[in-house]
Amino acid sequence: MSFISGWRGWRRFKKLPWEWRNIVFFSETGQDWHQFSGLISELNEKLQRKTCYITSDFADPGLSRQHENYRAIYIPEGLFLTIFFQVNQSDLFVLTMMDLNNLQLKRSLQAVHYLYLFHSMGSTHMVDHENSFDHYDSLFCTGPHQVAEIRRREELKGLPAKHLFDYGHPRLEQMIEQGRAYRAQKQDGDPVTVLIAPTWGDSSIFNTCGSTLIDILLQAGYRVIMRPHYHSTRLTPAVVAAVRDRFMGHERFEYIDRMGETDSIMRSDILVSDWSAMAMEYALGLEKPLLFIDVPRRIRNPNWQEIGLEPVESSIRDQLGEILATSSLEQAPAAIKRLLAAPDHFRDRVRHYRENGVFRLGHSIPDGAAEIARLADERLAARRERERDRQGDD
Repeated sequence: MSFISGWRGWRRFKKLPWEWRNIVFFSETGQDWHQFSGLISELNEKLQRKTCYITSDFADPGLSRQHENYRAIYIPEGLFLTIFFQVNQSDLFVLTMMDLNNLQLKRSLQAVHYLYLFHSMGSTHMVDHENSFDHYDSLFCTGPHQVAEIRRREELKGLPAKHLFDYGHPRLEQMIEQGRAYRAQKQDGDPVTVLIAPTWGDSSIFNTCGSTLIDILLQAGYRVIMRPHYHSTRLTPAVVAAVRDRFMGHERFEYIDRMGETDSIMRSDILVSDWSAMAMEYALGLEKPLLFIDVPRRIRNPNWQEIGLEPVESSIRDQLGEILATSSLEQAPAAIKRLLAAPDHFRDRVRHYRENGVFRLGHSIPDGAAEIARLADERLAARRERERDRQGDD
């Protein structure tokens, strides 16, 4: 069935008129929809631009969107998705998929302009592969740190300069609004709730010291929410299950395994994390502090220090909370008490960082959609020029 669905989806895209291939979005999973939905709505409605949305996830919410300026096509992973990428004919191709051209999904043999949307506010040169962003033409950056890192790599490796757009982070803007609304409803005297939401990998909290940490926090009287990264539940399910099962049934323990769920984030008073980029969204969006457990860095680029820039995941830690060694987990309750003692001072610090470290707060979606439309028009003009040149040669 996957083979047939792939063939049908690929054929359907090939038959689309060029007006539907001027702006094309690609989604690996339904998790990407929240990155695209605001931009697509702005393009379809306010700017009256046609968009085509390709997804490899049959459960992607984007498949159910209905609009006269919108088309959605399902092409599952496999042969026809690989073929689609290799022979794709479109003007502007927008995606959040990392490592274009490095793995099985390659740049098209045709003249396609590839635009990458950063899905997190993290740095580009430690957690990600060294060449993860080398094969895109445009990058929509969340803040000045990503611009500096990309430009530095281009300089060091002699790479062509990419088009870098000061985009911002719509997810952060949503969290700011949600956080303000939730604070207005929160009742004084509610118990302190600790959310543990680390990154994934062998060195993450749940894979190293999660069980011990949860036990200490529960004994100290805190409510604890365990929220593993979806990659952890997929790659190390036995580890996650062992930690979860030890505490299931405890009246102050809660387990969350839905990545799109936000209620646990809002209800929590503090986040315990490690090297997760979500920590930045939490602190900057909700104006709540963090306790970082100092597990080993998650590194996929062994040459990250060549850039000469400290990753933001590291440099921001002292500004957003405290760092606790894995050998000092018994001090976690006292650290949490300190971090929650001066909320107004913390909010002032967070707001100052937000104003200087994040692009276009409050208007990333309309400005980003306008830039996508501008790039699409630019590519359309270039395609028509190529067609005129070919006709002249004939």
